[in-house]
Amino acid sequence: QVQLVESGGGLVQAGGSLRLSCAASPSIYRLDVMGWYRQAPGKQREMVATISIGGNTNYLDSVKGRFTISRDNGRSTVFLQMNSLKPEDTAVYYCNAVLVALKRYDFWGQGTQVTVSS
Repeated sequence: QVQLVESGGGLVQAGGSLRLSCAASPSIYRLDVMGWYRQAPGKQREMVATISIGGNTNYLDSVKGRFTISRDNGRSTVFLQMNSLKPEDTAVYYCNAVLVALKRYDFWGQGTQVTVSS
């Protein structure tokens, strides 16, 4: 079982920045993909950004150029640097990790609130 612990959420004004972190425990597993999803009130959860163990990234169109995902494979940690934040980025952000071992295993963090005021 992999546990994901997120940190870094909070309240920020529009145009500001936040950095989210997510650490996987234990860190011995080779996590094939790590990423961030978000869910705003009344909306479905959506993928924000993912990064493979090889460094390939994917981003939600609306965050391209503003958000940057990175990971430290040695510590099984993933980061999301969020710049030029907008009120529509307000949501609960969830860390996700995917382990592929004969089949796919998905793990989720507890979520961290990001609120962007206008």
